[in-house]
Amino acid sequence: MKNSYFFSQPHQPFFVLAFTNAILSMILFMLAFKGTISLTLLPSSFHAYALIFLLFTPAFLAFIFTTYPRFSSTPAISKEVYLKVFTLFIIGSFLFMLGALTNEIFYTLGMLTTLGGHLWAVKILETINTETSIDDKHDINWILIAMILGLISHMLFIVGHVFWIEIESFSIQMAIYLYLFLLAFSIAQRMVPFFSHCMIEKNQYLLKTVAILLALHIIFETLYPHSSVLVDFILALIIGKELLRWKLPFPNPNPLLWILHLSLFWIPIAFLFGAISNLISLIDGTFFLALDIHILVLGFIFTILIGFGTRVTLGHSGNMMVADKWVVILFNMTQVVILLRIITSIVAAWGWNFMILFEISVTIWLLLFIVWGIRFFKTLVFIKK
Repeated sequence: MKNSYFFSQPHQPFFVLAFTNAILSMILFMLAFKGTISLTLLPSSFHAYALIFLLFTPAFLAFIFTTYPRFSSTPAISKEVYLKVFTLFIIGSFLFMLGALTNEIFYTLGMLTTLGGHLWAVKILETINTETSIDDKHDINWILIAMILGLISHMLFIVGHVFWIEIESFSIQMAIYLYLFLLAFSIAQRMVPFFSHCMIEKNQYLLKTVAILLALHIIFETLYPHSSVLVDFILALIIGKELLRWKLPFPNPNPLLWILHLSLFWIPIAFLFGAISNLISLIDGTFFLALDIHILVLGFIFTILIGFGTRVTLGHSGNMMVADKWVVILFNMTQVVILLRIITSIVAAWGWNFMILFEISVTIWLLLFIVWGIRFFKTLVFIKK
């Protein structure tokens, strides 16, 4: 098995695991949210953990395990090493799903097993960071910092789930903003201008400034929900201004580029919507069904994941770096999901029944992953041209 093509590069097994987890976990969450099935943990906790640590974490490891050694000018990570991390993630994913349906002991073991894989992944990146001889470690340092913060949030989630639910809520905020977003943005600010042939002078203070503001966002939201209005507005302003400085050629005729550009433009929109919705919530208590988080996660993190995942899958399988009609449909579907989710939150804020819209958005989200799987799983597993 270890000698098969499927395991020959780190992005292949990790992408397949991430997308499989996405489909299974979202089906279970939708059924639990509707009351069709019962889970052994809160549907919201299941949803958060499954997406953050069983979907996005292995998906980002697929990309990072491939590119981090290149960023660091060090040898590629050996198959024996990344397969051990993969094994822990696949066992942890199975136990978590099984336990969510049957017994809390299994899903707790699943979380601990996945945490072990997460810890091992961070240790691998730390070793590479120590061994590299490059002079400019700015980007790889921030990628490592985001991964470490993700590991801490992973630990806090488990501790909070077992002992104190408030810590779990804090860990989710930390995981979304200081892990997933900071990690994706650290990679994007290096790679997207490069792919777009935009030779700009790097802003050495951007990531530090953004990280400090994200930490303030989490502190304000933890102390008093919806109180991060000013911080969110400043984040929208700073990141929006930075994106304009990059002068990305948008709209771009190349779908493999415009999907990446579009993902970045969702960032200031997400924080601006966050500032506005939080202000309204502070004034009259309107509930927006986590609108700000979902725009950021779906608009930026999810969209750029699809964009980077497609590029890596095509580029590392010997295929031409060209988006066919199915890939274009796939990219367009990501934007449909985002818009539907925004409408769902607005309908919920008006006090109307949002379940039909919720079910439609989840169904399209599932179809998106299924279409991506049909289009690319053979390429990942069997090097299909």
